[in-house]
Amino acid sequence: MDIRSKLYQMFILGTSGEGYKKALENNLGGIIFFTPDIQNEEQFKSLIKKCKSLAATPPFLSIDQEGGRVERTENIHNGKKYLSAKYAFEKGLDFLEKQTYEIAKELKNYGINLNFAPCIDVNTNPDNPIIGERSFSPNPDEVIAAEKIVSAVYRANGIIPCAKHFPGHGDANTDSHLTLPEINLSIEEMEKTHIKPFKTCAKDIEMIMAAHLHCTCFEKKQIPTSLSKNALDYLRNRLGFKGVIISDDMIMKGVAKFGTTDAIEMGIRAGLNMFIYRNSNPETIDAIELVAIKANKDKELSENIEKSFEKIMQLKNTYQG
Repeated sequence: MDIRSKLYQMFILGTSGEGYKKALENNLGGIIFFTPDIQNEEQFKSLIKKCKSLAATPPFLSIDQEGGRVERTENIHNGKKYLSAKYAFEKGLDFLEKQTYEIAKELKNYGINLNFAPCIDVNTNPDNPIIGERSFSPNPDEVIAAEKIVSAVYRANGIIPCAKHFPGHGDANTDSHLTLPEINLSIEEMEKTHIKPFKTCAKDIEMIMAAHLHCTCFEKKQIPTSLSKNALDYLRNRLGFKGVIISDDMIMKGVAKFGTTDAIEMGIRAGLNMFIYRNSNPETIDAIELVAIKANKDKELSENIEKSFEKIMQLKNTYQG
């Protein structure tokens, strides 16, 4: 397999823009589905079947299905929602486990094999505009207890869990969809609270999502964690995480100012294994192709792509076996 095909494995794209069809033939790593993709059960199953039939390699079929504010199956549910992490946790660990089982069973029925959950941010800032009820608790030990249950249920049902948003979005006071939030805490403060759940699950979790946050403990310049070699090296070397590191959505304003092609290159050099783009428009596809051309002449880029490809395929093989 050439370096271009291996690079395509590093991307999960949305269906908006239609470029995902050709990208699947070019060995795209996966698809992410949003509410407009899911009109009814039969239609959604048909879309998943179509994606699988186009794919050169079995793809990750992914979704953000946390419950509450972040839920993509609302058209199927006719407005009925699962409880968000906060309220499910408040009803007790038995309730949380039962609800997670219901979510996992539903997703498995559609054909989903990767859910971008649980959200293990410790929501220490009551005015946080992006996390709030998506967090299980402002107490890191309670977040840890919830993560263990949620991840285990997904795993037992053949769905890959993804812990997010490293190194912790809970202290932010702005929304990374709109800007690049700054977390101005020391590494000791981060480790005591926000990094603690990631440290606990690092040895077991299959995938961790890196946030578009500027954490001053990792970078003096305004570089988001998702593109920060210091932050991703910390996740690998200090926390011992050996799985797949994936970015948050790369069209979010917290990272968009770096430009599509440059951001991809920065991410690969920093140690990102996968990128999410909620669309598959020509700009995104062109950027992948440009990076592929550059990687053919750049040893560091090509070696990092090779390492990511190995991690991705190892995870896929584990969940297909």
